Amino acid sequence: MLGVHIKDYMYTLEHTQRIPISLEEAWQFFQNPSNLSKITPSEMGFQILSEVPDQMYSGLFIHYKVTPLLGIRMNWTTEITHVKRPHYFVDEQRVGPYRIWHHEHHFKEINGGVEMLDRVNYQLPLGAIGKMVHPFIVEKKLNEIFNHRIKQVEEIFGKWND
Repeated sequence: MLGVHIKDYMYTLEHTQRIPISLEEAWQFFQNPSNLSKITPSEMGFQILSEVPDQMYSGLFIHYKVTPLLGIRMNWTTEITHVKRPHYFVDEQRVGPYRIWHHEHHFKEINGGVEMLDRVNYQLPLGAIGKMVHPFIVEKKLNEIFNHRIKQVEEIFGKWND
């Protein structure tokens, strides 16, 4: 029997932001799971369901409720898979809307502050349908979320002056 195989596509999203704070201050804020709600758009209905420590560690599972797209409320579970204080940590989706979600958070000390890089490698479910809706719905929404995050971080820590 002849079958058609649709290639699953991996996408990468990168956002870089410079913040006028110390590396330690950046690390303390971003490695605290409770602070995620402060930089997530309110329309996403972000709610942490599990008890979380003030400091993350490899092997930490965090359970959320979130409304990522089209008003659909869902569970999302991430695992913190790598932590190298104060330079980076990685969270990976274990339950949620993506087939694969691998989010790296990098922090680098620079003159006058910190450069923060978010790199997300992700894969959508539904094969060709996922590929078709990616540029119009998913990519657009992810960019909105990260642009909101940039604005919130500027409100909390101040704007970078070049």
